[in-house]
Amino acid sequence: MKTPLLQDAANTPELLQQTLAEAIRYLAQVDDAKVTTPHAGQLLTSLDAQGLGAAGALHYFQDHYAQTLSASPGPRYFGLVTGGSTPAAIMGDWLTAAYDQNAAGLDGTSTPAIERETVNLLRQLFDLPAEFSGAFVSGATMSNFVGLALARQWWGRQHGVNVAADGLIGLPKLTILSGAPHSSVFKALSMLGIGRNHIQLVPLMAQREAIDIEALRQALRDQHGTPCIVVGNAGTVNTVDFDDFGALAALKHEFNFWLHIDGAFGGFAAASPHYAYLLAGWQIADSIAIDLHKWLNVPYDSAVQFSRHLDLQIEVFQNAGAAYMGDIDRRNPPFVHLTPESSRRWRALPAWFTLMAYGKAGHSNIVEQCCAHAKALGERIAAEPRLKLLAPVRMNVACFTLANLENEAADFAANVSRYLAAVNAEGKAYFTPTVYKGVPAIRAAFSNWRTSAADVVMAWQSLLAHLPRS
Repeated sequence: MKTPLLQDAANTPELLQQTLAEAIRYLAQVDDAKVTTPHAGQLLTSLDAQGLGAAGALHYFQDHYAQTLSASPGPRYFGLVTGGSTPAAIMGDWLTAAYDQNAAGLDGTSTPAIERETVNLLRQLFDLPAEFSGAFVSGATMSNFVGLALARQWWGRQHGVNVAADGLIGLPKLTILSGAPHSSVFKALSMLGIGRNHIQLVPLMAQREAIDIEALRQALRDQHGTPCIVVGNAGTVNTVDFDDFGALAALKHEFNFWLHIDGAFGGFAAASPHYAYLLAGWQIADSIAIDLHKWLNVPYDSAVQFSRHLDLQIEVFQNAGAAYMGDIDRRNPPFVHLTPESSRRWRALPAWFTLMAYGKAGHSNIVEQCCAHAKALGERIAAEPRLKLLAPVRMNVACFTLANLENEAADFAANVSRYLAAVNAEGKAYFTPTVYKGVPAIRAAFSNWRTSAADVVMAWQSLLAHLPRS
């Protein structure tokens, strides 16, 4: 008697057709689906002894879970910064699973060649010079982690220590200066053994989330020549503000610091002729983090990190002692020696497909359309007396709150929370909460290629429908 696995092996083409049909069903209705649906079903508590077979597992999934998945790939999911996969990216992702290549970068496959090619295409999209190398990681957190790991290694060198080999013991305090760092930077510092508390927050410009350059200059003077790390921001989460990278470049000529730039989604300004000026000077960075499953509109688990210090990257992430991997070509090292993971899926292929399919113009258009939609919503919010726009809509995020700011702080926070919960529960659009300069607020982030002007209208109608009457 054949086991379920052997039966499935014989029926693989039919099973893939069934899976294709489910994917087509989901994508065909994602534009009109309720954006979020809570799951209230019971979870399995035991594993079936023999297994259901692939078709049985698919049917169980369809019956118990498929109808309560978020429509986050759809056009009205404005939470976090979430893109929806382009058709070409989905093709690449399906083939990634089918080919099942280990993207560690070893010999005998074209996998590393396509990843290098994709990194080069992305480097051109972001207008970075040829001395930047790059590699794929899982998301913004790991991209920031890699950049800050290289910064830590550089800092150790400044003190005559190879941190990757000998650790941090005996070294002085490491200072990290930043204006409005993302939470993933704090997490990366925690994982790196540097510690969250070593970030020194530098004052911001008035009514901005961009670092005050004169305040940063003073903070650098206060280091008295001791090397440190500066984390610059290309697109803050609440207001998509940018540090002045030209000014940061000038400071690098004056002081000894590593410049890491978190451009998780704001880096995509480089793709647009209208917004590229926001990144002027960022080419001076030592390392840059970019999250591709945001604005490149590829499936989750895709980001890229760039650095101009390949030698440091090998020092930190080399698989030392793995004799079966052979010697390291330090001019063109396998990716296994460049990132935390020794084995990983072929993340580059979905990005390669979407870049090849739509080119720079296509991705520039996605950026500019998303920004236009955010500004259209921002204009409606600014004209509504019961709402308050908390900052200018610079690119693709509208940050706003209820206008009755005279309420007691606790009551006001509860009112904003209830309002947001009512909007999200209706399911026509989804937004996430935030706090901006101490004010409980709501974020609408536009980064999905599917979003249209009609979706903005529908989201606005939902926001209006649930506004307090008084």
